[in-house]
Amino acid sequence: MTVYFKVSYFCPTMVFNSPQAEWRTKTLQYVAAINAFVEVGLRDGWDQAGEEPEVPDREHLANAAIDAVRQANQTGNLVRLREQWPPAHQPFIHLLQENGQSIPMVCILPDSSILARIGAVYESGRVVHIVGDTVSDVPDVEFFGCGPNRRYFAIAAPPGIHITDGWNGPITAICPWPTGLEGIPDSFDAVPLNAPPNPTKLIPFPDGTRVLLVSADGIFVLSPEGASRLLPRKSEIQEFFEWLQENHPDDDLSLDLSMEHGTLSKDGRLIVVGAQDSFHLVFDAQLNLISEIGPHSEYPHYALFSADESMMAFNACHFYNGTTIGVPTHALKGMETDFYEEDSHIIELEDGARVYAGVSRQDEFIVGDASGYIRAFSTAGDFRWQLFIGSAISSMDLSSEGKILVVSTYAGFLSIIQLDAGTPAPHQIGTDNHVESHRWLFWKNEPMPLIW
Repeated sequence: MTVYFKVSYFCPTMVFNSPQAEWRTKTLQYVAAINAFVEVGLRDGWDQAGEEPEVPDREHLANAAIDAVRQANQTGNLVRLREQWPPAHQPFIHLLQENGQSIPMVCILPDSSILARIGAVYESGRVVHIVGDTVSDVPDVEFFGCGPNRRYFAIAAPPGIHITDGWNGPITAICPWPTGLEGIPDSFDAVPLNAPPNPTKLIPFPDGTRVLLVSADGIFVLSPEGASRLLPRKSEIQEFFEWLQENHPDDDLSLDLSMEHGTLSKDGRLIVVGAQDSFHLVFDAQLNLISEIGPHSEYPHYALFSADESMMAFNACHFYNGTTIGVPTHALKGMETDFYEEDSHIIELEDGARVYAGVSRQDEFIVGDASGYIRAFSTAGDFRWQLFIGSAISSMDLSSEGKILVVSTYAGFLSIIQLDAGTPAPHQIGTDNHVESHRWLFWKNEPMPLIW
């Protein structure tokens, strides 16, 4: 069972001797109340949980909290920062419009350092390398991706995608960018791309010779010999261009996708893609379509393999909600279902989350949703745990041993979480024994990243 509730809380009038004391008291009181509310709801049913706690007023303390974080970063005195000023999200919402920015890609390297792309995929950005409590820019790299076997990396460069064997390793292939004319029926005079696509995702194949490019301009498999389009498919292009010529004859013939996504199996034999107007689509290594599965919400939004790749999770969304279904990978070949169609191979894994990012370990899927939650459920669809970060989750990665989870958001937060680490900190909204050790703030108007 997945738990969703609005954040609201009433804090009785109290007199505080400092902004720090008020912040700490209100934050910890609210977290204790909301966690207790959820505990009762999960255990005894929501009709037994009573009134939902209300959010305390802390917006007037947000600047003081950020000032304290800045001061601690400047002096290096971070030891008691989280105890004195426990992290929170809601009080900063009014500051995010000017300060927040997307972190659409994170990756944990073998030495436990972290790579992160700062800036939305549709705008100029940068890649940073986080080592302990230091952050440095990676020169001449604006976007990157890591393969499913965590060995190969893809780096966006002007002539094409460089695939490297390890981060900063030798180049194994250079894959030219698509022209945008791939897969266009010969009967149409389409407009080629005037610049390389802005990647939403770059996923190198496990042999280091090809890369899956997911972008709003299309989803392609790139190789040194050229590009092959997976989405939109030729039949869809034909139908759209015919409609465009009839209804908007003066417009250029061009394509774009929304909610584009894709992933690869660890052996590269399965390629799973989708977009707002598609089905959940599965291709084999030779780029033959082998599955066309109807979503169980309105728009396909995300796809994820289980850790052992015995199960495929497909998420589709509607506004901020969604439904995730599971299909055993052995049943994928030849499977065709319509929207919302029931099938003996389909199980409902989670109902409620619009998923933006995900990882898996053992028999557990861990996903990040549009409401700022990390949610975990089993490959059988049983609720496991949840943890609130705040803002829509944009990316996540899991260390190879499955103990460190790195989560980023569209608001410029990057959270490092120790899984199965013991008693959670008193400021954490969530269940189970996972501990957020610290978080980074990559805000537009801050001269330097802040660790909290």
